[in-house]
Parts: sequence; C-alpha cells; structure tokens
Amino acid sequence: MTERLGTPSPNHADVIRRPLRTRLQWRGASGEALEVTLRPRESATIYDVAHRAGLSIASVSRVLNQRGKPTVETRERVMKAVRELSYVPDGAALALSRGLKEVVGVVFRRGEQAGFAGEDESPLFDEIVNRGIQTSAHLVGFDVLISLVSGSDAATRLQVLARKADGLIIHDRVISAPQLARLAALTPIVTLASKPIPGVLSVRCDNGGGMRALVRHLAVDHGFRSFGYVSGHVDSPDNQARARAVALEARRNGCQLLRGPEWVGDYSAAGGARAISALLSAGTRLPRCIICANDQTALGVMHALDRHGFPVPGDVAVTGFDDLAFARHLRPTLTTVRQPIREMGASAFDLLHRIIVGGGGAHDILLPAIPVVRESCGCSAA
Repeated sequence: MTERLGTPSPNHADVIRRPLRTRLQWRGASGEALEVTLRPRESATIYDVAHRAGLSIASVSRVLNQRGKPTVETRERVMKAVRELSYVPDGAALALSRGLKEVVGVVFRRGEQAGFAGEDESPLFDEIVNRGIQTSAHLVGFDVLISLVSGSDAATRLQVLARKADGLIIHDRVISAPQLARLAALTPIVTLASKPIPGVLSVRCDNGGGMRALVRHLAVDHGFRSFGYVSGHVDSPDNQARARAVALEARRNGCQLLRGPEWVGDYSAAGGARAISALLSAGTRLPRCIICANDQTALGVMHALDRHGFPVPGDVAVTGFDDLAFARHLRPTLTTVRQPIREMGASAFDLLHRIIVGGGGAHDILLPAIPVVRESCGCSAA
C-alpha cells in the first residue's frame, strides 16, 4: 500500500520536499508481523539548497544564475550546499530565468556543394558539420535551426534568424565582415571556416598548414614542377587561405602555378568539371598536377579529365581538401587534406553555448589539417 504521511504544511518548501513512502508488510517464518517503510530517493530542489545553506531562495537563485553581486561568503555557502546535496539545476527553469530559447541558428551559403546537372544537391561538408553541431546541442537540451542564405537579402535573413535563436553559427562568408561585426553586437556569433574578425569568435582548421604540407609532398616527393589551382568561391576565406598557401609553397619550390578567372570553381563537382572542360576547349595545356579547393571540386575535375581522355594520375595528378567519405572509394582514390569536419561543428556549438550561458574562457579554436596521400597523386594504394 502507498500512502502520504503527515499533514501538509502551509510552508511550500516543506510540501515540495515531502516524498511518497511505501510501507511493506509481511509475516515472518514464526508468523510474526514484519514491516518496513521505504522512502524513495528524491532529487534535491532549490529549497533544499536554501535550507542547507541557511539562506533565502532569492539569495540562492542569484548565486546559481550569476545575477546581482552576492558576497563571497554567500556564494561559498550556496556552493557548499550544492555539493553536499548533489544539486543539479533544472535546465528548463535555468533557461527560463535567463530568457533563453534553447535554440541556435546555423547558417550556410545557399548553392554550395551542388552535384552534377540533373542530380539533387549534395551538401556533404554541411551535413557532417551539422551532425557535430546537433550532437553537442542535444547533450545540453538545445535545438538547432538550419538556414540557407544567399544574395543581397542575406543580412536581413540573418537578423530575422537571430531573433529566433540564442546565437548563430555562420559558415564561410555569407555576409561581409562589417555586417558580421554589427550582427555580433546584437547576438552571440561563432563563425566556421572564416578568417578572424574583431569581436567574433571562430572555429576553423589550419588551411595554410595543411595545404603547404600537401604541395611540399607533390613537389618534393613526386617532383612535380607545374600546378593548377581550381578554386572555391573567390570571396571564401577558406578558399583564399588555401590559394595563398599553394602559391607560397609552389614559389618556395620553384614551381609554376596556373590560376586566375578561368580556374575559378564554386566548391561543387559541377563547377570543377566546368572549369576543366572550358580550359581544354580553349586549348589550354594542363599542368602536371591540379590542386582543388575541396573534394567535391576534385571529383568534378577527375570526371572531366576522364571524359577528355586524360588518365589520373598518369597524365595529370589531382588532389582535394576535406577527406570526405567518398574520397577513399574513388578510382583512383583521392589524395586530399583531412580536416576534422564533425569536430568543427561540435566545437563551434560548445564555444557558442559557453558564450550564451556566460561561461568564461571563450577563445578562437584552430583545428589541424593533415595531408592524406592516396593514388590520385601517384602514391600506391597502400
């Protein structure tokens, strides 16, 4: 049988703390009556913390929500009670007290990572980044709102999205640096794959270090003396950093580098294929190795080379950047630069969440980018 014992107290704290008790009765071996009362384990409440600390609920709330200016003694008494009771603040109540929506917005440039004509869009990089963001967000009870923006209305769209979320994660250059700085003054922002902007924290990979190491491998280990660089979006900070690294390392090794308007892609397979087809149609002599801004571009470049009768890597070597899953399944397998894409997403959310809840220690995060050599540059399958 289950019963509530005692008379309800007018003290609300006492009512909340009073649990249900279960009384078990049975007969022993000799027929005697036996009885035990079980009191289920309960979670501590803010009332318990206040009672243990000998303080008012308002004082405890100010300490836990980091509001006002409680004294050092008050803070120590509250935290001592929290430790002793293993008290965990209710997430929804904490969010409500801070006016949080428990939603973050994630923004990508519309149209990136497109497939070949007639195929559905294939946002591989974006999808992997989002997995990292969503995994970390769900651990702390946040939801993720994803938006694709482009064109002149991007800044307006971001302002609308900012009103629906506690903060934004923005990939690449979807708005200008001044616009981004103005938006960051209104809402917490973390950028992905972007160069540093004053007042805006970022998570990015070491584009320069990874690309320089790749070009050294191609120039020194394979002896290639001529390169071409098929770019991503010309205004993309990632693309710009990778292009600078290719140019710097090619010059250091005395190699020729072909680039320019005719070598511009858009981070898509279709864009890479179009660039190479146009170059060949114009009678351009191809370099010994074509370095691509990302794996999707490399996929399109290899497709176009095959259609025009140029074996890879026999006639032209090809490399990418990202190390997406398909890179190891192409024939030939794709030499590329691996960046921890999912970790970028997870780190971006963790950094943004720290800003939203007022945690300290927030700073830019730089993740490693490491060359992965495979068959498309002339290395063995092993």
